[in-house]
Amino acid sequence: MQKPWLKIKNWIQDQRTQTALTELQRLIKQNPKQMLRDSVMLLSEAKSFDHNLLINSPVLNQLGLHRFRVKTAAMLAGKRRARLAKFLSADEVSEFHANGFILKENFLAIDEFQRLQSELLNTALDSRETLQGDTVTRRMALDAKALARLPVTKKLLSNPLWQARLNYVGSYCSQPMYYVQVILSHVRQARPDPQTHLHSDTFHPNVKAWLFLTDVAEDEGPFVYVPGSHQVNPQRLAWEHQKACSMHNEKNVLTRRGSFRIQASKLAALGYAQPKAFAVKANTLVIADTYGFHARGPSVRPSTRIELWAYARRNPFLPWTGGDVLSSPWLKDHLVPLYWQGLDFLEKYKQRPSPWRAVGQKYATDPAVLHSKP
Repeated sequence: MQKPWLKIKNWIQDQRTQTALTELQRLIKQNPKQMLRDSVMLLSEAKSFDHNLLINSPVLNQLGLHRFRVKTAAMLAGKRRARLAKFLSADEVSEFHANGFILKENFLAIDEFQRLQSELLNTALDSRETLQGDTVTRRMALDAKALARLPVTKKLLSNPLWQARLNYVGSYCSQPMYYVQVILSHVRQARPDPQTHLHSDTFHPNVKAWLFLTDVAEDEGPFVYVPGSHQVNPQRLAWEHQKACSMHNEKNVLTRRGSFRIQASKLAALGYAQPKAFAVKANTLVIADTYGFHARGPSVRPSTRIELWAYARRNPFLPWTGGDVLSSPWLKDHLVPLYWQGLDFLEKYKQRPSPWRAVGQKYATDPAVLHSKP
């Protein structure tokens, strides 16, 4: 058996190790302060190639840095989900494992859904909008202030089984951000909505949920998902590796920020099925891991999609399922306002324009406010 010190010596003398050390020395000399910050961010949910010297390094990615982050995050998520599976039915766990989402049609009893729908469609809430291409997305805050006026909604969001499903898909016991989300298509003459391109949100498992408050037609901007694409197989790892290594030639801004785009024609080579469009009736719930490839389907006419929407993402390199600071009593009640205030602060003092513009109190059925970029 080789002695430990010989193993260390051989590792240091290995050509790949020498190449990595040379690259790290170069980056430290280039910007030592940023390298210190970026090194800490490496074992976090940081995903942007534009803003991290290490994540953006062609040399380190050629040596397998991005592939390592993807593979390790998937492995840890699998272990966390195994501990959370006991809170779901065996059918739900099996459905998620196969598809990457849990689908519940007729999710709530008819009378309960009608009360929820009436609450959320007929209550004006603090709202922000963002304009992407020809489409406006409005998000309406469901914080403690709003939920005090929405008892049916508050009851649903505090239901243990509702929380357990989101926790399992996201692989953490975490506090989501909750909104009423409104998608308004074709509000102006412009390029198509970039969210209609198949993409993965980030390099690691995370969760989004849609409880549709209105019917969604197949040709009016449905949610689209590639079943099974949440699974990290050898083909996907090789594709992720290639994308990271060629990032210096990448022209798509969102891909450079860590949300990789893919063409449907490339899915079969990765071992995945073709995309599924969720043309659904109101009262359908979809909870999905958006590491899997997904998109917003195209709309052939001006249309409006309204949903109760949830989103949660945590550091993928933590081995435990709990300990979410955002779940503490005061923070969980103010997540959305704090997030919006943070965006405003960065815009005012750090010259980082916020994509989300305040539009006051709005109803979900109101027309879009934004029609051009500020």
